[in-house]
Amino acid sequence: MSIMLLMSVCYAMGQQNQASIKFEKVVYNFGKFSEKEPVQKCVFTFVNAGTAPLVINQAVASCGCTVPSYTKTPIKPGEKGEIKVTYNGKGAFPGHFKKTITVRTNGVTELTRLYIEGVMEEAN
Repeated sequence: MSIMLLMSVCYAMGQQNQASIKFEKVVYNFGKFSEKEPVQKCVFTFVNAGTAPLVINQAVASCGCTVPSYTKTPIKPGEKGEIKVTYNGKGAFPGHFKKTITVRTNGVTELTRLYIEGVMEEAN
């Protein structure tokens, strides 16, 4: 019985100091833009809602036309960070697109998917 109690206390203590990533939004829509200006950029803002430093281990896009860059240093509890995303539709077919950025952290939610989408219109 005392071993179970000790394990419960250790588990509870471990749960107290955890990072937690919370994004303001997980979808960004560029709307319509011309293929004459194929490079589009956006920023996903997040906060560490946990009680331990948050580390982004990786942010990977679903294709080479989308490049994420992110805060490499640990984010303290309560502080904000950013994931900047650049989409380059040069050479892509005009029309609707939707790309995924997979973010992995040391937080309670280890994996989060971000999405960018829009409609690249053919240049006249």
